[in-house]
Amino acid sequence: MDYIKLGNTGLDISPLALGCMTYGEPQRGPHPWTLPEEQSRPLIRQAVEAGINFFDTANVYSNGSSEEIVGRALAEYTRRDETVIATKVHGVMRPGPNGKGLSRKAIFTEIDASLKRLGTDYVDLYQIHRWDPSTPIEETLEALHDVVKAGKARYIGASSMYAWQFSKALYLQQLNGWTRFVTMQDHYNLIYREEEREMYPLCEDQKIGVLPWSPLARGKLTRDWDEKTNRSETDEFGKTLYTTEDSDKAVAEAVRVIAERRGVPRAQVALAWVSANSVVSAPIVGASKAGHLEDAVASLQLTLSADEKAELEAAYVPHPVAGF
Repeated sequence: MDYIKLGNTGLDISPLALGCMTYGEPQRGPHPWTLPEEQSRPLIRQAVEAGINFFDTANVYSNGSSEEIVGRALAEYTRRDETVIATKVHGVMRPGPNGKGLSRKAIFTEIDASLKRLGTDYVDLYQIHRWDPSTPIEETLEALHDVVKAGKARYIGASSMYAWQFSKALYLQQLNGWTRFVTMQDHYNLIYREEEREMYPLCEDQKIGVLPWSPLARGKLTRDWDEKTNRSETDEFGKTLYTTEDSDKAVAEAVRVIAERRGVPRAQVALAWVSANSVVSAPIVGASKAGHLEDAVASLQLTLSADEKAELEAAYVPHPVAGF
């Protein structure tokens, strides 16, 4: 594995991040497709042995169960000073007041809870999972700055918002001398490219590392269009993401054609296309089977030609904003 710097930081990361939403006790959350600990640990170990050192989870994944599973596995399989652990804050963790969002109170409560579940004194990257319209952004940004100054996070990042919102946050951080966002984790793949309009030019200009989520479009780019999986049948959020069916099917078909021509699985082609974007630091890949990780790592060695990229992009049409 060849390591790269995360955005404009000095932090060494693998050019793939293992997305850990897949790992969590099913009874602890709304997703029946998550894997319990005994099934999760071999995949986390496989990622470590492949050279992946970047692991992305969130407090809300399986109501904290993901952080617990990931923390225990990484403590056994890795050295903490070589490992990059990212988690997120924003979603509903409990009913009642102050159980969600990005208030100062919520952030201070949730960072401590995440650290306890992960079994570590600090996270490497602490991300706001979405924009919180009910909290002044200044309150959120100062609280995140204080989390960093307290030694509980090394860097901070944002996720899935409008470019004007991200630009405003970056401006306020600079104006007030607060710790700056170094990453943007957003929705990006061959059948959802709306981030190329505003967000990616902003990230390139500001030297922000981009961490795309759902780079395989919830698996739609890896299998026949009408093929169903347990996750696709029960992932209610995923069902809201891809609605421009005719053009999306045409893009997926282009992935199939190029993959067959190259003699590689479709996932490798779709991931290689995402990684080829110069603003992308590391796609966040989920893995519920060993082959998913094998394809992700192999994609790093696949270089698409300009003609192949044009073929993959030809059928794309503008989409409604989706994912936040």
